[in-house]
Amino acid sequence: MTLTFAPQTDAAIPLYLIEKGEALPQSAQSWAEVNGFTGALGQSLVVPSASGVVEMALVGLGTAQARKRKRFGAVAARGKLPDGVYQLASTQPKQITQEFALGWLLEGYRFDRYAKQSFPKAQLVAPDGVDAAQLEAIAAGELTTRDLINTPAEDMGPDELELAARKLAEAHGATISTILGKSLLDQNFPMVHAVGRAATRAPRLIDMRWGDEGPALTLVGKGVCFDTGGLNLKPGGSMGLMKKDMGGAATVLGLAQMIMTLGLKLRLRVLIPAVENAVAGNAFRPGDILTSRKGLTVEINNTDAEGRLVLADALALADEDKPDLIVSMATLTGAARVAVGPDLSPFYATETGDADALRKGAQSSADPVWEMPFWEPYEAMIEPGIADLDNAPKGGFAGSITAALFLKRFVTDTPRYMHFDIYGWNPTAAPGRPKGGVGMGARALLDALPEMLEL
Repeated sequence: MTLTFAPQTDAAIPLYLIEKGEALPQSAQSWAEVNGFTGALGQSLVVPSASGVVEMALVGLGTAQARKRKRFGAVAARGKLPDGVYQLASTQPKQITQEFALGWLLEGYRFDRYAKQSFPKAQLVAPDGVDAAQLEAIAAGELTTRDLINTPAEDMGPDELELAARKLAEAHGATISTILGKSLLDQNFPMVHAVGRAATRAPRLIDMRWGDEGPALTLVGKGVCFDTGGLNLKPGGSMGLMKKDMGGAATVLGLAQMIMTLGLKLRLRVLIPAVENAVAGNAFRPGDILTSRKGLTVEINNTDAEGRLVLADALALADEDKPDLIVSMATLTGAARVAVGPDLSPFYATETGDADALRKGAQSSADPVWEMPFWEPYEAMIEPGIADLDNAPKGGFAGSITAALFLKRFVTDTPRYMHFDIYGWNPTAAPGRPKGGVGMGARALLDALPEMLEL
């Protein structure tokens, strides 16, 4: 499967994007009236010529309010259009055209590893005024992220996640190394080892580097390939989607693919602690106190709050390099879902300028985000007294914020740090976003990087 635009052709069928209530091409007015085409969001209509061949296609843009309520809504028309190559013939603002073009590519995604799927047959020539290569790179990175998240843990454990990273590195000339199993203890990644030691597939830290000029960006992705909850075992209903608990790792790999494909002038590092949080006699326990790579001690009050533990060791390593910017991405807390639902990417930023750039990038890339605070008055909530830090503060309040504050304790020498507490899953099928794994925050960050890092 490739998510690309069709080659330019003189035989392309004109496609008109029509806002609700907008005047139609004169030759289509009667046909549209007879068929009830109003320009509603996602509505489509093929207009035949006098000889019966397709003369043009109409796709509804709806109203501005309708577009706000349904991202990529117009591309629902792609699956309704007959086989053929289409080319935009109407002029719309760049933001509308770009979102439609990207959504059209993403609407072509299907997860077909285990069962045959029906793919839309309509193809689109890249619209004038959009950067086709960039949109195709974004769609390809999103495909990588979705496929990784959608693959069940039986076929996407730490071994397979490492293999996916190695294939990506090889494709783009990046270097990659892995610290595996007991070597994590020898090289001072004790919390990565503690979380993953009970699984039959060894825990590891994956370290990929690319680029030799420009500012330094380090991406850290949570790679918990399955999370039982450990000895604080999850109930079955909560465990059902835990194949997606490596969504942070999948997202940073998709973003890294976009960056490398586009050849951004920066020095990229990707760190992924890849583990399974399993139940066995040697699993880490509630009440244990772990010593982290940073030297901070952590009391374990819930083994189901394991993602912040593996991220902490990886963030400590990232911080030792003192890059220009560290970004962590993780499917970390249910509290974030309660706060903003599955569609928004909550993020935290130490620098106001980075947050402002990200918000602008989110708007232009149709990748919504919402800023949350590193709220210092809550610091005491993650300090249990018996150890430096508590991995699961009691009380249930501000769970996403306390998790972010926990992670921030491990980034002490790098002033610019951002953290994304993403969901990584689309629970209901929508245009351009089928039910299943989905990248969140990556497109917004990609769009913001030139401003954030002065590329």
